Amino acid sequence: MRFVKFIIAVWLLPACAAVTLAAVQVAQSLFTAPGGLTSVPVVAFGVGYGLWMLIFALLPKPTRTYVLGHELTHAIWALMMGARVGGLKVGKTGGQVKTSKNNWLITLVPYFFPFYAILFAAVFLLAHMIWGLTNYMWILFFLVGLGWSFHVTFTLMILLTVPQPDVKSQGFIFSGVVIYLINVLVIALTIALLSRPTGFPTLFQSLGQNFLASYGWTLDKLVALWHSLASHVFHS
Repeated sequence: MRFVKFIIAVWLLPACAAVTLAAVQVAQSLFTAPGGLTSVPVVAFGVGYGLWMLIFALLPKPTRTYVLGHELTHAIWALMMGARVGGLKVGKTGGQVKTSKNNWLITLVPYFFPFYAILFAAVFLLAHMIWGLTNYMWILFFLVGLGWSFHVTFTLMILLTVPQPDVKSQGFIFSGVVIYLINVLVIALTIALLSRPTGFPTLFQSLGQNFLASYGWTLDKLVALWHSLASHVFHS
């Protein structure tokens, strides 16, 4: 199974390139659009993102809060897949949750699912449905920026400083490719949301073009390599 995941990871590398290019292109469209960087959603998101970066750098890190979100993410996705969940433990140095079944998604999802950004958004949208907070939508973007920054800072910190059994169990290469690919895709979707109404059409068009280009280039190189090897073998 490790070998199969390694092959899948290699085959996903062109997808990583395509999604990265799409994220860059949709960000460029945001930067170049008139008033794009000064729109209320972008400014609110940026303030929330920057505020957490400042807190993370200057104040004690709320590691237990991160670990709680990490383990709850395992638990929620396991429940959605029909597993039984129990034994939730949260500590400053790590946590644990027991599930009746496991797979790569349940194992790796905390590394690319921004738990607190989604939680903040869900709570705000629920409040909006009850009280009608149309004039306060900037708070939603501020909270999403704050939660996204929390996810990015802690995910990078733990992946770079603490051995992760989740990552080891799925293979380092497969885990790294999947975590990178989905994180960048979600970042691209977030930028597209901030770039409405043109963000999503730009993103989807860019994804289509870049996927075709990335996999087309890869197949061309593989065919050229095959011809080169075949020519070498048959003329030896």
